[in-house]
Amino acid sequence: MLHQYTKEFRYNIQLATPVILGMLGHTLVAFVDNVMVGQLGTAELAAVSLGNSFMFIAMSLGIGFSTAITPLVAEADGEGNLETGKASFKHGLFLCTVLGIVLFLMVFAARPLMHIMKQPPEVVELAMPYLTLVAISLVPLVIFQAFKQCSDGLSMTKYPMYATIIANVVNVVLNYIFIFGKLGMPQLGVVGAAIGTLASRVIMVAYLWNLMSKHYKSKYYVTHIKFFKLTHSMLKKLLGLGFPSALQMFFEVAIFTAAIWLSGILGKNPQAANQIALNLSSMTFMVAMGFSVAAMIRVGNQRGLQRFRELRRIAFSIFLLTAICSVVFALAFFLLNGQLPKLYMDLGDAENFVDNYQVLEIAAKLMIIAAIFQISDGLQVVALGALRGMQDVMIPTWITFFAYWLVGFPISYYLGMYTAYGSSGIWIGLLAGLTVSAVLLFIRFQYLSKKMIVD
Repeated sequence: MLHQYTKEFRYNIQLATPVILGMLGHTLVAFVDNVMVGQLGTAELAAVSLGNSFMFIAMSLGIGFSTAITPLVAEADGEGNLETGKASFKHGLFLCTVLGIVLFLMVFAARPLMHIMKQPPEVVELAMPYLTLVAISLVPLVIFQAFKQCSDGLSMTKYPMYATIIANVVNVVLNYIFIFGKLGMPQLGVVGAAIGTLASRVIMVAYLWNLMSKHYKSKYYVTHIKFFKLTHSMLKKLLGLGFPSALQMFFEVAIFTAAIWLSGILGKNPQAANQIALNLSSMTFMVAMGFSVAAMIRVGNQRGLQRFRELRRIAFSIFLLTAICSVVFALAFFLLNGQLPKLYMDLGDAENFVDNYQVLEIAAKLMIIAAIFQISDGLQVVALGALRGMQDVMIPTWITFFAYWLVGFPISYYLGMYTAYGSSGIWIGLLAGLTVSAVLLFIRFQYLSKKMIVD
């Protein structure tokens, strides 16, 4: 009985691993920025956290919207329909380009909000120039996502991974040069981190397009694109899938962003600790995101082939694999809750020792809560991937809104602002929201997949 699920593990891992490494690459950009900037002090680390909180919201909308491309390309690939597949990608690329520009303008215009959010003044002063440059990188990032989702839909998950690896190498080198003022360059601090991020994302797009334009399976999709020759029906279809998908990711990312802002109200040290725990838990979340993409691809393929029993069996194999990985991560966070945060701080810095020690103490407590929500976080995102593969997006959007903003956020706000739990209370709210989301999304998948078999 169990073998019918475990026999899919090898292919699921093979399909998901490049996606995981690629997604980890995006997180690694933030990790490198945090580790390098953290050497400058807690105010600088908190500034990057505050600046990235605006970016997380915009990125969630861009990345979430782009996921509409994958199930359409995967379904067309399953049917062997090149024309429909290319049309899905072209219209998706157009919409992602427009969205990237709009998101950049929105973040740029929203910068003054930092002054009225009760954040520490020294943090806002450092975050403002950082956010200006990083906001520009939204345009190439969202365009990259369009190419990535097309590549994923064609089951070519390695190419986006290669592009992300190249981008990370560029980011590390430029961070080292500009943050610390090496090779004759000025020491720019947090602004140097923004320069590295922007340059790496431009290179990432160019490199992925180059790879896809040379492969027989994707060359037709990414060359000779008549960018402005669009049809109303395909735009409507992509908007119908993309807009709810963007909101799903936005609702989850926004509650974690709210946690950053609430932590900032508590002070720069709780905010820095929150950033450390968030960055570490984001890395394990990327593994679940990889399995979510695998679920979206495989479910989309089976939907195109009209093999609904296989669709359900394959989805359950990915649920099981995700649960196993999540348990491993939970154990690692429990056992290393006091050690992992030390990667981010310079404990040899006598001048900031008290601040650094307090940050580590808070972060260690948050890691325990992060360990507990590993399973629910993993299962909710894989269930979302499977539902997107079935092109079911509207009900899951309402589920995520209910779970995060009617359950999770009120708990975070009350426990964080009005009780002695402080930062831990904020994260208990995150745990509640993720758990409710996981349960309701799984129930939704069960209902729909059984209904497809009966019909």
